[in-house]
Amino acid sequence: MRSIKSIFFCLVIMSFIACSEDEAIPSQLGDEVLIEDMHAPNDVIDRQTGEVTEERPFVYFNFQLGEVVSESETWDLAFKGTTIISNGGVSGTADVAVAMLENTEFESLNNIPSEATFRADTEERLAIASGSGNGWYNYNSQTNLISPIPGRVFIVRTTSGDLVKVEFLSYYQGNPPLNEVNPFATPSAYYTFRYVSGL
Repeated sequence: MRSIKSIFFCLVIMSFIACSEDEAIPSQLGDEVLIEDMHAPNDVIDRQTGEVTEERPFVYFNFQLGEVVSESETWDLAFKGTTIISNGGVSGTADVAVAMLENTEFESLNNIPSEATFRADTEERLAIASGSGNGWYNYNSQTNLISPIPGRVFIVRTTSGDLVKVEFLSYYQGNPPLNEVNPFATPSAYYTFRYVSGL
C-alpha cells in the first residue's frame, strides 16, 4: 500500500512539474490588435510634371506599443502613401525584416511556414515591395482604386525580436466596402490593418 501511495505521489509531482514547464513556454499567440485609420499621406505631386511639390514625412509604427511613434523612437514599419519601409537594411538601423506569404488565411496562421523568406529593405527592393501587385495592394487603373491583396499576410520580425503577423484591410478612411469608395472623394492613405504577436 505504501509503495502504491508513493508511486501516486510521484506521478502527481511529475505532472505538476510538466504543467509548470509547459506554462513557462511562451507558445500562445497574443490578442489581435486592430489599427484603424492611421493617416500616412503621400508627398504632394504635380500631376502634370510628376515633381514633388511638398515632401511629407513617414509615419512610424511600433508593434509592441501598438501605436505611432516618432522617428527618433523605436519603430518597426513606416508608412507614406502606399509605400511601407522597415527599420532595417537601407531604411533603418535595426534588424527588422519581413516575409510575405500568399494565399494565406490570417486566422489559421499560427507558426512560420518553411517557405517564408525574410527580407530587409535594399536599394533594389523594399521588404514589403512597392508597386501594384508586388506587395500589399493592387491598383486598378480603370477605377483608380487601391485594394489590399486577398491572402497576402506579412510576418514582421520587429526591433524587439518578436514575430508579428500582419494583414492590411483598407487604404480608405473608415474602412468602407470597396464598391462604396469614390477614389476622387473618399479620403485615402488611411491605413486599417490587424496584427497578432507571438508566432
